[in-house]
Amino acid sequence: MDDFTINANNSFNDLSIGIAPAAPVNPAVPANQAPPAAPAAKEQPKQPSIYGEIPQIPTMDAVEGIKFDFNDGIRILFPHNGKEYHVTFTDIDTGIILYSADTVPGAYVTSVKKFYIRFRLIIHEKGGKDPIFTHDYDCKDKEVMIQLPVGTLGDSIGWFSYVERFQQKHNCKVICVMTPWIAAIVKDQYPGITFIGPEETKNYKPYACYYMGLFFRGNVDNQPIDFRYIGLHRTAGYILGVDPSDIPPRVNLSAKRKIKEKYVCIAAQSSSQAKYWNNPFGWMTVVQFLKDNGYRVICIDKEKVHGTGLNWNFIPYGAEDFTGDLPLQERIDLIKDADFFIGLSSGLSWLAWCCKVPVVMISGFTHPTNEFETPYRVINYHTCHSCWNDMRLDFDHFDFLWCPRHKGTDRHFECTKLISAEQVITTIKKIPSFKGKEEK
Repeated sequence: MDDFTINANNSFNDLSIGIAPAAPVNPAVPANQAPPAAPAAKEQPKQPSIYGEIPQIPTMDAVEGIKFDFNDGIRILFPHNGKEYHVTFTDIDTGIILYSADTVPGAYVTSVKKFYIRFRLIIHEKGGKDPIFTHDYDCKDKEVMIQLPVGTLGDSIGWFSYVERFQQKHNCKVICVMTPWIAAIVKDQYPGITFIGPEETKNYKPYACYYMGLFFRGNVDNQPIDFRYIGLHRTAGYILGVDPSDIPPRVNLSAKRKIKEKYVCIAAQSSSQAKYWNNPFGWMTVVQFLKDNGYRVICIDKEKVHGTGLNWNFIPYGAEDFTGDLPLQERIDLIKDADFFIGLSSGLSWLAWCCKVPVVMISGFTHPTNEFETPYRVINYHTCHSCWNDMRLDFDHFDFLWCPRHKGTDRHFECTKLISAEQVITTIKKIPSFKGKEEK
């Protein structure tokens, strides 16, 4: 347990302490930034936040002017009343004492661990035998804010079903902070959840707040286990303490079919070159194979051309151009009636997962455990692969050409360069809905 130190009473020292509450800093720090400092007595430089606000002052009343809540870990604020107290908080489910110490007037105490823990808070007067206040975490019928910070489609879709599972487990009032254009596809399917944007968080005083995110640099303060072990989406289940198994969010699949012919949707663009299928003949060969078998091939990427510097990617030759910055519901209406979908480890593949169509996912830089389960996952294990899930490496979001093992060599992006069109076509033929030409 190298993220803890042991104090004199053999409890785990799980603490940040200061003399006044501080606004939370961004717990999801990009790989090229230093981790945020814990609240302290002096003013700390603010990290740019990708989350909405939480109240600076804890929202629940204890006794004698003491305030507490579970927004960004357990937080306890003691008044300037000249009295000293002894504060203890434990993990009810493990029986471990996480912190136990005397305080000074005006002290602000918060746990290092920010994910879901069923805390027990015990407060004594200093030197007192019996506690003056005890509280066990219980969010039933209380407001709990769950923040999905980023505007990236795949992450938000992957995390969202765990929000409902938390609500169902605890019977609480969930406030989901979510990018509005993504929330638009799920909010009508989840009437029991309140959806807000980050700018609206200041209007709420929740009992607890949890942050979804991909936390790098070996961070196990905001997540109980590094997400690279368990998958991009399942990390939300661990952060919230709910079943981490795959369940796609519900979306509206009621629209009438738009294309009468049999067709396949594809998406070839992504946010990083490592995610692309970098075989120069791959897409062209697969598109031609599909057309030879009577399929219309519909490319639904947001952008027709995407890249940076000297590296630019075009939609596959031979595919029909349905690109554009369209509402996600229009994409759902198109994907849901396709015979299947072919894409990358990227947002539109996650959207297709919600549409309940077979998903052929082509990816080499992620391990298959990183995404949702699909029997049509394509990866070449004979080459370098899975660097995204390598605990020794941190993804650089600002390097479009990130390839941590072979960048600048002739093996750059070999993980997908060496995924052949034949391998993808063989996978397509395994899909029950695939209707090829009959052998003559």
